[in-house]
Amino acid sequence: MENGRPFWACSPDEVLRDLCAVPEGLSTGEAEQRQAASASVRLTPQRDSQPFRLLLAQFRSPIILILLFASGVSFFLAEHSDALIILAIILVSALLSFWQEYSAARAVAGLLALVQITAQTWRDGRLCEVPADDIVPGDIVELSAGSSLPGDARLLDAKDLFVDEATLTGETYPAEKSTGTLTAAVPLQKRTNSLFLGTHVVSGQARAVIVAVGKETEFGRIAHRMQVRAPETEFERGVRRFGYLLLEVTLLLVFAIFAVNVYLERPVLESFLFSMALAVGLTPQLLPAIISVNLSHGAKRMARQKVVVKRLTSIENFGSMNVLCSDKTGTLTMGSMRLHAALDLQGRPSEKVLFLAQLNAMFESGFPNPLDDALRRHRSVDLTGYRKLEEEPYDFVRKRLSILVATPQTHLLITKGAVDSMLTACLDAEQSDGTVVSIDEVRDSIRQQVRELSAQGFRTLGLACRDMGAADRVSKEHETAMTFLGLVAFADPPKPGMAETIATLKGLGVSLKMVTGDQALVAAYVGRAVGLENPHLLTGTDLRGMSDDALRARANSIDIFAEIEPNQKERIIRALRASGHVVGYLGDGINDAPALHAADVGISVDGAVDVAKEAADLVLLEHDLGVLVQGVREGRMTFANTLKYVFMATSANFGNMFSMAGASLFLPFLPLLPKQILLTNVLTDVPEMTIATDRVDHELIERPRRWDIPFIRRFMLTFGLVSSLFDYLTFGVLLLLLHSTTGQFRTGWFVESVLSASLIVLVIRTRRPCYTSRPSSALLITTLLTGLGTMLLPVTPVGAFLGFEPLPPIFWAAMLGILLAYVVVAEFAKQWFYRQVHNGS
Repeated sequence: MENGRPFWACSPDEVLRDLCAVPEGLSTGEAEQRQAASASVRLTPQRDSQPFRLLLAQFRSPIILILLFASGVSFFLAEHSDALIILAIILVSALLSFWQEYSAARAVAGLLALVQITAQTWRDGRLCEVPADDIVPGDIVELSAGSSLPGDARLLDAKDLFVDEATLTGETYPAEKSTGTLTAAVPLQKRTNSLFLGTHVVSGQARAVIVAVGKETEFGRIAHRMQVRAPETEFERGVRRFGYLLLEVTLLLVFAIFAVNVYLERPVLESFLFSMALAVGLTPQLLPAIISVNLSHGAKRMARQKVVVKRLTSIENFGSMNVLCSDKTGTLTMGSMRLHAALDLQGRPSEKVLFLAQLNAMFESGFPNPLDDALRRHRSVDLTGYRKLEEEPYDFVRKRLSILVATPQTHLLITKGAVDSMLTACLDAEQSDGTVVSIDEVRDSIRQQVRELSAQGFRTLGLACRDMGAADRVSKEHETAMTFLGLVAFADPPKPGMAETIATLKGLGVSLKMVTGDQALVAAYVGRAVGLENPHLLTGTDLRGMSDDALRARANSIDIFAEIEPNQKERIIRALRASGHVVGYLGDGINDAPALHAADVGISVDGAVDVAKEAADLVLLEHDLGVLVQGVREGRMTFANTLKYVFMATSANFGNMFSMAGASLFLPFLPLLPKQILLTNVLTDVPEMTIATDRVDHELIERPRRWDIPFIRRFMLTFGLVSSLFDYLTFGVLLLLLHSTTGQFRTGWFVESVLSASLIVLVIRTRRPCYTSRPSSALLITTLLTGLGTMLLPVTPVGAFLGFEPLPPIFWAAMLGILLAYVVVAEFAKQWFYRQVHNGS
């Protein structure tokens, strides 16, 4: 900055001059030039969606690299045809995986554009919405409650501005900001004229000039030094553990097979290629691609249900969610407050209480809230002779809002807020006849009046005033020795059909817990109105005195958390998670961000403040739990289809492991050539690539489901052994009954392997009898086409090139008989398996 001073030590005019900026903002052309100049400092995360990176990523697998090496050795030894075929099949597999992942990434990018964060920015002399990534140094931005800072900035104007800087300073309470010039040595947490990337406005309004973006901001310097990886979700952890399980078993058997083949004095190169090809054939190479396709397909389906997925892996957690924590206002209720009554100490309508409450609301300019909106809408107010002098904005500690108003007679401090907070600030109270009594005389009757109103579902605020004489400045310290005037009551009725929606969620295995800052009686009334029968309550005051262990023990039985402070929401979420629940949190406010981040699934709405949308995993395009119900169903369908592939991969791969291992030991030749194994792997993956489109049985979305490795292991053992049994049956028929040649044996087992793996998909995709659950058209068509192609391949020139031979009719009859028996036995095994699981065996 000017003369080497930092921007907080310069005046606003000096900062503007140094940035070649003006209060009216930059022109579009100038902004575009600055965007190009600042491109190198943008905080751009590594994006695996870039095509070239995605393509290279398909070849990072150690097994693929080993196979490529083996192919190179084969080529060097003049085995050109084998090398080229192996390379071609690997390339086809990689391109399939690349295309599916790239399509998934593009779909997600399109969905994210629906909830892009923007900033109110002056461009070409007018205020417009500009994406945060397009903000440049010199931009003039307008800020209000809920705005996120798109860069580091210097304040030009500020009014009652409070900013949450916890991400940088660790301070719990918002920092008050003003425009004054500071010394150069002032530490970050005391730079009251500066705003920082990664923080957000809690209340007030401001205009500021952006002085730094990206890596040149305070937050950017930290982010550039530390690449913080997002925490691993339960779904990602499950996939990783599943992959390790298969890889360990596969590699163990592959090395054993290679060693035995060498011991039996078979050609080393051929044995090596066979073992490596077997490794590829037995490892679910397309698992990452299929999961990405499945999740992105689910994300697109959820978008049609007006749920935008920001983080794909959150879909699994969404489907697994069994507890949903939600605020009351706007979610369970209409979210549109209306004024019910302004009452004096005796509970009678009071024109004075109404007028002063409206004055307070009319002049309030800080944190926007529906109560002030309701007062402003109630009726028009003549402000002639009244002028605002000063404001002490609302904060979450005082729970009060004060306005100093110049009236025709005096300067009057008008304060409204939570009733208990107002009672502590008052010395006396004014009765309806104008007499003033000690606040102690009426404190109990006021609280009784509040309880009666709250029991009827009304939210109440207390109103008080204080004559300030000629004073034209006030602070929090002036909120003492006030005169209590009465109560203002508001109504926010439950949304129509909300009770039915909550009952539907309960039927899906998702229990609702209300987390609200509202008074306990109001929350209880709304809870009963929306179907929470005899709700158990816990207040913020009670929670404050509880240890984390005690809260964890009680949280499960609590239906309504009322009078909750913002910093307690996160603690509730963590307690529920610690007790074994998968927790979703629905929030749209500034103080919901920590809870959204702490939940398994953070859910926000498109109309939420920026910081809430940033913290959320999912964004609802409508603020309605009915939308959420559809999203839960879609999430469970996506997870169910993902598990179908896992079941298919485990059963087919584990069975083939045993079959290959045994066959390679007692046969005098390799049961399949390396190129035939790889082709088998590609063909069996074709139907599974369409699993994302499959229908899901109703019973699989009735309750939350979680990743269960022991269940998968049992499934793998059961159906893998059934598959291996029929492989050995095929060996016996081909060798002992049909006396096949080597070429016929390989062709027969290839046909049986591909057809059985394709048909078993139709069996194990459902827990019902397979003939009662209809697969998707895409899955059925690809399965039939794969089967048809497999049967025709041996009689084609391509089949001959791959080492296959045409089979006599008796071979086809035997293969079809084995396949029919396999499907029948697999169906009976499935029914037995799920009975055992259901009985807890």
